[in-house]
Amino acid sequence: MFKVIVNDLHKHYRIYSRPIDRLAEAITRKPRHQVYNVLNGISFSLAPSQSLAIIGDNGAGKSTLMKLLAGTLTPNAGTMEIKGRLAALLELGAGFHPEFTGRQNIYLNAALLGLTKEETQEREKSIIAFSELEEFIDRPVKNYSSGMYVRLAFSIATSIDPDILIIDEALSVGDIAFQRKCIDRMNVFRAQGKTMIFCSHSMYHVQELCEKAMWLDHGQIRYMGACTETVARYENFCKAKKTPDDATNAPPALSHAKDCHVSLLRVEDIAGNPTDTLIPFGDAVLRMDVDILKDGLMPRFGFGFVMPDETPLYAGLTHHDDISCGPYSAGEKITVRLHLDKFPVREGTYRLVGGVAENSGLLWYEYKYVGPVKVEPNKGVGLLSCGHAWEIKTTAESGVATTA
Repeated sequence: MFKVIVNDLHKHYRIYSRPIDRLAEAITRKPRHQVYNVLNGISFSLAPSQSLAIIGDNGAGKSTLMKLLAGTLTPNAGTMEIKGRLAALLELGAGFHPEFTGRQNIYLNAALLGLTKEETQEREKSIIAFSELEEFIDRPVKNYSSGMYVRLAFSIATSIDPDILIIDEALSVGDIAFQRKCIDRMNVFRAQGKTMIFCSHSMYHVQELCEKAMWLDHGQIRYMGACTETVARYENFCKAKKTPDDATNAPPALSHAKDCHVSLLRVEDIAGNPTDTLIPFGDAVLRMDVDILKDGLMPRFGFGFVMPDETPLYAGLTHHDDISCGPYSAGEKITVRLHLDKFPVREGTYRLVGGVAENSGLLWYEYKYVGPVKVEPNKGVGLLSCGHAWEIKTTAESGVATTA
């Protein structure tokens, strides 16, 4: 039994060159507009407990599709069948009355989502507690910051116990502590067998939170399938569009000093000496020193090599290898080493990235880059030099010669 069924969905807008053209068109009955197609023939279905990510460039139609699913827009053609209670977290402030207080907007939004006044009263305290807005809940939301808007909106949307949750990039404006709470609640939501539709430009979050992904391109489904495959295709598409200048613009490092700080990041040889040169098929050590600034921290650590065009070459993550870390206390200094055996890269120049994530592995406290790190060239063709063995036989399979 599917929870969401979308069949041949279309959405377009009329674009007028001048405001007066609308009036002229209504009077003369002659078209004075151009048609801008936002979505063209979108079809998909989601079963209970499935999580779908919607990815694509700006202007691809992602937000329009989310609004259609949430019921805030009407399609020009096509059908949608949605079974169960639906809650949506769309653009900032959607569904809020700016003159109402936060508490009044809780009742307004809950009513729009189908809750009775009595049901809302039962949930009111937990909604306010989760949002951490006790001090501001009786102030008009027009005075709220963007982060406060998101706190309240997410708290309401997830407290009504929806069967289907739609989230459109809204979490990106929240602080890291609240993002952590939101992701924990989303994971609980998935564990309960609910359906989630998640739109984001963070491919890391997309792959960690969703099983399926839909890549929209100019209003059409470019590809839909397993999340890892869809993301890989989309990232390859994005890399092909990069200009040479893009490779020099590294993403800024995060900084949440109240939690931890990366004080050292470097490559070492197996004797512990710092180096900026690696030998193909040799051994190396990646080292990161971390100052713990908060009690009870249970972080996750990661290293990676990045190519000049920002393509990840290699990554080692403690949570992918089921390595538990912590809890640590404020004031502790942690040294993390990752030993690389027979590093298979044949040659090139790369950057080393090291980072510390919170316990879910989805949100990064801090990460740093160092480099360039050079891999000395050796004999061969291609980027990698893999361990291998030859086997050569005659047609009679009588003679065998092998070499490693």
